Formats: sequence, C-alpha cells, structure tokens
Amino acid sequence: MPNLNELIVVLYFIVLSILAVFGAHRYVMVYLYYKNKKAAPKPERQFGTLPRVTIQLPMYNEMYVAERLIDAVVKMDYPRELLEIQVLDDSTDETVGIASRRVEFYRRQGLDISYLHRQNRKGFKAGALEEGMKVAKGEFIAVFDADFVPYKNFLANTIHYFTAANVGMVQMRWSHLNRGFSLITNLQSIFLDGHFVIEHTARNRSGRFFNFNGTAGIWRKAAIIDGGGWQHDTLTEDLDLSYRTQMKGWQFIYLPDQSVPAELPVDVVAFKAQQHRWAKGSIQTAKKLLPKIFRSSLPLRVKSEAFFHLAANIAYLLMVPLSVSILPVVLMRRNMNWGQMFIYDVPLFLMATASVGAFYIVSQKELYSDWTVTFKYLPLLMGLGIGLSINNSVAVIEALMNKESEFVRTPKFGIEKKNDSWASKKYKGNKNLMITFVELALGFYFTYAVITCITEGIWLTLPFLMMFQYGYLYISFLSLSTILKNRLPVKKPSVTVAG
Repeated sequence: MPNLNELIVVLYFIVLSILAVFGAHRYVMVYLYYKNKKAAPKPERQFGTLPRVTIQLPMYNEMYVAERLIDAVVKMDYPRELLEIQVLDDSTDETVGIASRRVEFYRRQGLDISYLHRQNRKGFKAGALEEGMKVAKGEFIAVFDADFVPYKNFLANTIHYFTAANVGMVQMRWSHLNRGFSLITNLQSIFLDGHFVIEHTARNRSGRFFNFNGTAGIWRKAAIIDGGGWQHDTLTEDLDLSYRTQMKGWQFIYLPDQSVPAELPVDVVAFKAQQHRWAKGSIQTAKKLLPKIFRSSLPLRVKSEAFFHLAANIAYLLMVPLSVSILPVVLMRRNMNWGQMFIYDVPLFLMATASVGAFYIVSQKELYSDWTVTFKYLPLLMGLGIGLSINNSVAVIEALMNKESEFVRTPKFGIEKKNDSWASKKYKGNKNLMITFVELALGFYFTYAVITCITEGIWLTLPFLMMFQYGYLYISFLSLSTILKNRLPVKKPSVTVAG
C-alpha cells in the first residue's frame, strides 16, 4: 500500500500532466494561427442599400465614462436615417443624469437616440440587451460596453460581411487605451492580446467556434433570436449565446486587423473580480452546453476545441494542489540526479509553462514593433497567472457547485494617461479579504520553499519556486495596497456635460 509521500508524488505528477495537456493546447493554437494566418475573410460583396443598424450601449454606474462612449458612438460614419442608438442604463447613481442629459442633447440635434432606464437589474447585462432588442429598429445590432471608445469607421468596416446570408456576428479585436498606465495594465494587455490575436484568429479561420466578447461586435438580429436570445443563467451571456448560435449553423467573422480601444482595469481588486466573473461564467457555460456539443454531429475538431475553450479555467483549480505539493515533492526527490529530472520533470514543466511564453510572444510580435520587450515581462506574466489561481479557483468551484452570484461590473474611471488618478474616485472593486490572505499565505510558503532549496542546494527547481513566490506575493500585496487606497475619502465627481 503506498505511503503518504508516494501519494503526494503521484498527485503531483497527475496534476502536472493535466496542466501539460492544457499547455500543449497553446502550442496547437499557435500552429493553427500560423497555418491560417493568411486566410483573412472578405465580404462577398457590398450592400447596394445599407441596412438599418441599432447600437446598444449597456451601462451600470458608469459616471466617468458614459459621456465619452456616447460622444464616440454618435460620430459613427453611417447614414443618420439608418442608425439608431440605445443607451441601456441600469444605473443607480449620477450616471442616470449624465447619460440622460447627453442623450437628450443629441436627440435635439436630430439623432435617433433613446435612453432606456430599468428600475431593476433583472438578468443584468443580458436582461438589458434583451429589453433593448424588443424595441430595436435595426436589422443588425452592435454592442459597446461603457469602457470602449469605438472608431467612427466601425460600421463601415463590419456591415458588408453580412451580405453573406449565413453570417451571424462580426467581432473586432480589443485594443487598449491605457496599456502603459502601470505594470498591471501592461500585463493585462499581454493577456488579452494572446486571446484576441492568437486564439480568436486560430479558432475562427480553422473552422472552430469562437465567441463574441460582449462588446466591440455586431450581430444579425435574426441570429440572436435563432440562437435562443440573451439568457442570464451564466455570467458570460456573450459566450453562451455565441456557442448556441454557432450550433444553429450561423457563421462568425473575426477581424484581428480592426480594433476598438478600451480601458483596462487599473484597480487590481476590480481586475480580480473581472477574472472571477469570466472564469465562473465559462465553467457555467461549459456545464450548460458541452453535453449538447458532445452529443451533436459537429466535427471532432469543433468538439475538442469547445472543450479546451470552455473548460480552460479548470487549470486554475489544478494550480492549487500543484502549488501545495511542489515543496514536499522536491524535498522527497532531492537525491534524484539531474538526468532523471530532465527525463520526468522538465518536459512536463516546459509543456505546462514554456507554451505560455510562446503563446504571448507571438501575439506581441504580430502587433508591436518593440515586441522583444515582452521577454522581460514573461516571468511576471506567468507569475500573475499563478497568483490568480486562488481567485479563479474559487470561481470554478462556485460554478461547479451551482452557487449563484450577481453580475459584478468592472469599475471604470476614464483612465487613459499615465498621470491620471483613480484612487479617490467613487467606484471600488469588490474585495475578498479571505482570498487575499490565502494568496499571502502561499506567498510566504513559497518564500520558505525558496530559502529551503537554497540551503539544501536544490538549484534546478529554484526558478520555478521563485515564480510561484512572486506570483502570490505580487497579487496579494497589490490587493492589500488597493484595499487600503479604496479607504481614501471619495472626491465629489467633477463630471460636466456639454450642451
């Protein structure tokens, strides 16, 4: 009968092997990206007569950015008589006055713009979009979240793809208004670029499913209805509707060369809440749809990619037992020679971790001329992913246990320049001190592990342990710092509305 030490080693290698499979999937994404990179979609033709379009702007307490978004959307280069704008506002604060006055200002100028305010948040964002769609005049519906600032050529660059009758949605890439604001926004931008440059392009151009990202895209209304409409039984209504609609046979188009800039969260507590919502929502969607996908007649490549896409956040849950077991395993195997470690440990670690580096470096190389600076961010990037494991593991567990929670919006502050300030503004991210203390405890645990390996002369695993140490300490110290900042008195908003 195996003893406890043997069980720990077995558990460690099982978890590491599963993580290596998820890591290998990133290599597959990079391969599919390069294989299909040149297969850029083109509209079948141009509309002779442009169709009517509705633009929906869902909001909830967005006082610092509501006016910026509305001002950008009204400049859209599209015939006014064919454009309808809906401000779908569920706000309970000053946003109500700011948004409604701005809508009235443009309405007096002859724009078809309306302000729809609900007295409750039933269905959250999905509910607001569904309510707006009931009265929408457009055959096509574009959606922009409050932190986005679309360029005026958005519709001109997307609408003609719908000349193909089977196209249900067109999505643009997210770019970043405040990428250089801080280290955390820099790291977030690399995270998102990997998703939008590599994953979306690889999936879409290889005939696999990809998803609308809740904003910066345009839908055919008939596709939304055929897919079952906006539903709010998951926290990722966009992901859910995307899969349901593609399962009905609708085709999606992704335009990585076209972008819509957005504001990245500058508050790490808000960033963690956003990650929690995305992780929980994806697992909820996996539970809801994967059984139907597996039973369907879809090609195997679509089914397998749907699994890796929707279940990807399981990897965060696996990071927790891996984190706890690394030090005991290292100490139990301290006498193993380097040759044995290169045979067993190094390949799995490289599959699980080096794939992350390849994935993100390729995305930066495709976007930026100074992409080589990404190399210095890679250890920090992987550390941040490790640091998020507790936060996102809780999200995964909540989804698996069917724990319901409300849609927690990500606070936006209108931060675009490096010297902009947010600490004394009104909105605060939802803090979870218990998660932060667990992260801090793991940070101290890995500090002990690093010291132990130095004193024991175990050098090969030291870089990996230091990456775990950095990840947990960085995310916990940044969280505690933000929580303290959030205790500062709130300044009275200085928001003015033209007109």
